[in-house]
Amino acid sequence: MILNNTLYDLFIENAAKVNVEILSLGLGYTAVTTSDGGIGLSYTYFEDKRACTLLNKLIDYEGKPAADLLENIKSDNMLGRSMALALINALNYEKALELPIDENNEIMFEKLKIGKGTKAAMVGFFGPLVDIFKQRKASLEILDRSRNLGQEDQFYKKLKDWADVLFLTSTSILNNTTEKILGYVHENVKTVMLGPSTPMAGEAFAHLPVHMLAGTVPIEKDKILKAIRHGMGTPILHKFSRKAYLTLKKV
Repeated sequence: MILNNTLYDLFIENAAKVNVEILSLGLGYTAVTTSDGGIGLSYTYFEDKRACTLLNKLIDYEGKPAADLLENIKSDNMLGRSMALALINALNYEKALELPIDENNEIMFEKLKIGKGTKAAMVGFFGPLVDIFKQRKASLEILDRSRNLGQEDQFYKKLKDWADVLFLTSTSILNNTTEKILGYVHENVKTVMLGPSTPMAGEAFAHLPVHMLAGTVPIEKDKILKAIRHGMGTPILHKFSRKAYLTLKKV
């Protein structure tokens, strides 16, 4: 996938300069910290767990060059990519800290001009955002396999001839569907990649029709790491983080 290779190329130089400090694979999210003070998150992606073994190699990444872990962004193993994407967000941490904040998602909805009559498509279910769409009286179609929401063929057709905006979960990077989904959008669709997994690096999406990134920047590291270890999800992680955004194209 072009996106995976682009992410690797963008961060390999930084990864060669630092070590992985902590790697925490939580049930909900994965966290990685680096020796230069960085911390990053990613959704922990695994499906149909049928055995105790999810990773087949005994590799201790902690205390080792971050470049070793970064290799996994090109792996076929989704858990490997989960760890690597969290690392990428840790390597990008200082830049992410400088981004503007959108705690209540108001800026995102205003910039995308979402209001009465807007036709919105969403990949991945984001409960708080669904409520905002309802408040703004926008039409909403959702595709989320884990919740059995939507039919792929019908949803993709709506991306081609119906949708005004697309909210795309960045967990699509982990199952390698980002480029497939964005391949269906018509030229006037405004797209935002969002969620704690989102790499807030505009250069990675230069080849894709992505207009905005909306991600999560951890602030209280110890509390974030404890929440990860305890299997907590997005609502808890956001208590110890801030929501940042980055505009990539004119909307």
